Amino acid sequence: MTAGKHDSDTNFREFNVGFDDDGIRLDRWFKRHLPETSFTTVAMWARTGQLRVDGARATPGDRIAAGQMLRVPPPEADKATADVDAPRRVRERVILSDEETEAAQAMVIHKDFQAFVLNKPPGLATQGGTKTTQHVDGLLDALQYDNEGRPKLVHRLDKDTSGALLVARTSRAAAFFAKAFSGRTARKVYWALVVDVPSIEDGMIELPIGKQPGTGGEKMHVDEAEGAPARTRYRVIERAGNRAAWVELQPFTGRTHQLRVHMAAIGHPIVGDGKYGGAAAFLTGGISRKMHLHARRIKVDHPDGGSIDVTAELPTHFAESLKQLGFEESLGDALVLDEKTAPSREEIKSRARAHAKSVRKERRGERRGRGVVEEKTAGGKPAGPKTGGSRTGAGSKFGAPRSGPRVEGGKPGGRGRPGGKPSGPRSGPGSR
Repeated sequence: MTAGKHDSDTNFREFNVGFDDDGIRLDRWFKRHLPETSFTTVAMWARTGQLRVDGARATPGDRIAAGQMLRVPPPEADKATADVDAPRRVRERVILSDEETEAAQAMVIHKDFQAFVLNKPPGLATQGGTKTTQHVDGLLDALQYDNEGRPKLVHRLDKDTSGALLVARTSRAAAFFAKAFSGRTARKVYWALVVDVPSIEDGMIELPIGKQPGTGGEKMHVDEAEGAPARTRYRVIERAGNRAAWVELQPFTGRTHQLRVHMAAIGHPIVGDGKYGGAAAFLTGGISRKMHLHARRIKVDHPDGGSIDVTAELPTHFAESLKQLGFEESLGDALVLDEKTAPSREEIKSRARAHAKSVRKERRGERRGRGVVEEKTAGGKPAGPKTGGSRTGAGSKFGAPRSGPRVEGGKPGGRGRPGGKPSGPRSGPGSR
């Protein structure tokens, strides 16, 4: 946006729409650039024809394009409606200490005109909350530099999870990245140490997740009845006997604490995650009690073309644990990132409908006594009953409710094979 200028005849202000505001709604433009002007005032200007875009009357819901000229009434017109709706306070830039500024800038591992990627240390929250005063969001003023706008978070990491965190530098980039995360085109790769060794070395966990009652929403759990769909792919990189495994995790949905809940649900809690793994989540022998979950890599399309593909170094405690267990860090990076993404929302809904239909059909069959079929031998004599019930277990797609978590595909456990492909006809983690 170029600085506003006044029309000499009418005293109206004129603004040129900047590149970062291309495609946004007009009311959103006012929130960004004239926050002291209330929505009530903007709507009144539109009704009376005082608000113009390239000379034409405009409404708050109109979308604007880069290069267009906005005509806005003079500042005095804001005061005329002050008694209707109090003006909003403009956020002042926070003055940080030298230590805070240095700490914030030390986290930067990638920087361009549209984005930063930070390597967040464990123990630092992404955003503030009750009794949380130190957080990444509070340090972003140190990364504003000469930009007009303040950097914006576009996703989160848990407080005790370390690694790659994407931050947008412009409003346009924030909207672009938000769409990438909501559309599941952004790829995130995590490393974790887990207790024991999964019996399937390359699997897909599909377990719905919801808030655990009685915890105030601070703890999640697997909720087959009311939970939101959640999908996580894991691959065993290497194992330390039967004691622990180093795994790569790729979330295909973005549920709160998803990776932690899923790994604990299949009996392999993340080392150091006492919240979901209890006492069983801690290893003896000098292994750190801190959380061993790290956002190793993030890959996302760039607003200006191309992509951002950044790897974040491990925190000290995680790197030391790998060495102590005899793992080679290079093995994790040798795994090829599967470019296939999760199924679309429509595909997920279609599968859910098919599953529900299958369950209803089987229940009707059970009520009608169709679950037993007499099978005859070659001599015509009955060979005994053959049950026609549904399949259950880790490999089934449909059927009666399971007695345990669903983990699909993959090769049996053993020493991890970098680049190992799942067995069966699947072409990628999202296919069935």
